[in-house]
Amino acid sequence: MVEKDDFDLQNFLPYLLNQAAEESSLEFQQVYKNKYGILRTEWRVLFHLGAFGEMTASTIVTRARIHKTKISRAVQKLVEKRFVARERSEDDRRQEFLRLTPLGLAAYKDLREVAAAYDRTLEAKFSEEEVALLRAMLRRLGERG
Repeated sequence: MVEKDDFDLQNFLPYLLNQAAEESSLEFQQVYKNKYGILRTEWRVLFHLGAFGEMTASTIVTRARIHKTKISRAVQKLVEKRFVARERSEDDRRQEFLRLTPLGLAAYKDLREVAAAYDRTLEAKFSEEEVALLRAMLRRLGERG
């Protein structure tokens, strides 16, 4: 006989957060996938370089909290698509600086506009106060330590 389980998965906060993240990103994911042929990690690398400028893959790993192997693969795909260029550091030959190419910058600017519009669509589901509170709560949950 199976014992009744009183754990409520539907109210488990990590589960709810994951469901909300997946659902809220699906529509935007289709845009960058269909228009530019890039996947989620590639999108995140593209946006980090677009928003913050030239940086190393290690910096993106730290900022985006994505495993270095996934970032490495995403960078390679973006280089193949000519969205990202690499330049070896003169100080440390093991280190490469990444930057958007003109093609990558154009894709970033286009997707940035789509992202901003999509963000406004999501915000419209809530009051201004709820949006501010939601953003504050999500930032707090995302803090390390």
